[in-house]
Amino acid sequence: MRNRLRELRSERGWSQARLAEILGVSRQSVIAIETGRYDPSLPLAFAIARQFGLAIEEVFLDESADPAR
Repeated sequence: MRNRLRELRSERGWSQARLAEILGVSRQSVIAIETGRYDPSLPLAFAIARQFGLAIEEVFLDESADPAR
């Protein structure tokens, strides 16, 4: 699953540490999500989307979805 976390975080001028603090997770978790090594739990994914004022689908992109549907 691809995500826009790094892009969205950078637009706001937040460090990885700052975002981690806001979300109540470790900086390593933010790094792992940004690099695609870790998919967040559903509650965490919703919390991330909420912090950016976006729908979850606007932050996390399902690459396996068929664009023809």
